[in-house]
Amino acid sequence: MAFHRKNWFLQHVSEFMLVVLVISSGIVLAMNSGGFLLDFNRIGFTVMSTMSKYVYIVSDTVVDSVNSVKELADLKKKYEELSEKLKDYEYMRRNNVEIREENERLREQLDFSRSIDQRNIVSQIIARDVNNTYSSLTIDRGSKNGIRKNMPVIAVQNGNIGIVGKVVTVGYSTSMIMPLYSTQCNISARIQKTRDIGLATGMGAVDGTLSLQYIRNKLQNDIQDGDIVVTSGENDNYMRDIPIGTISSVSPLDYDSSLSIEIAPIIDFARLETVIVVDQSAPNVTRVDVQ
Repeated sequence: MAFHRKNWFLQHVSEFMLVVLVISSGIVLAMNSGGFLLDFNRIGFTVMSTMSKYVYIVSDTVVDSVNSVKELADLKKKYEELSEKLKDYEYMRRNNVEIREENERLREQLDFSRSIDQRNIVSQIIARDVNNTYSSLTIDRGSKNGIRKNMPVIAVQNGNIGIVGKVVTVGYSTSMIMPLYSTQCNISARIQKTRDIGLATGMGAVDGTLSLQYIRNKLQNDIQDGDIVVTSGENDNYMRDIPIGTISSVSPLDYDSSLSIEIAPIIDFARLETVIVVDQSAPNVTRVDVQ
C-alpha cells in the first residue's frame, strides 16, 4: 500500500511543480509590467470608495431617522396645540351662540315692555320651587325696583305673549311669583272666540295643563281644541286679553252643568327665564310703538 502511494506522488510531483512555476512566472511578469500594482490600486480604491459609500448611506439614514423623530415630536406638539385651540374655538362659538340667543330673548322682552301702556319691570328668574302644591318662582327685582304684592306677571316667549302669574311676596331686592300652574293660582279667563267666562286654575305640574271651570255644558259644540283662552281683565287683577293658553280637551261632566276643559299654557314654564312685572297703576313713560 505504501509502495503504491509513493509511486502516485512521484508521478504527480512533476505536474505540481509545473503549475507552481507557471504561476510564479505570471506574477513576476505582472510586477515587471506594472499591471499588478495598477490592479492593487484599483482594488484599494474600490474597497475604500465602497466603504465610504456605505458609511455615507448609514450616516444619512441615522440623520434622517433622528430628524424624523424630531419632526414627529414637533408634529405631535403642534397637533396638541391645534387641538387646544380647536377646543377654545368651540367653547367661544358655543358661548357666542348662547349670548346671541340670550340677547334675542332680552330684546324681545324689552321691545314688548316698551310697547305696553303700563309701567313694567323686566326681571330674571333666579330660583324655582317646583312643589306640586305651592309652586313658586323667585325673581331678581324687589321693592327697591318698585315691585309690589299682587302685581301681574307676563312674559314673551318665542314671539308669544302669555300670562305667568302674580307677585305674592316682595323683598328688598327679590320677589316671589305664584305661577299660573300652581294649584293656588286662579285667574278669571275668557274663551276668546265665544267670549264666555270661566276660572282658570293650575293643576300643580310645571309642564302640565290648566283647568278651565264654570263653562256651561250647552257650549260644548261651540268650543274646539285649539281655541285661545285669555284673561278677562275683571277685578283688575290682570290686564285684559293676555293669552293664557289653548284648549286641549273638552268633555261634559255627568254630575255638573259645567264642562271639563283643559288648557295647554302658552308659556313653557320649564324654559322660562325672563319675565315682566306690570304696574297697572302707572303709565309707561318709555312707551314706544313697536312695528
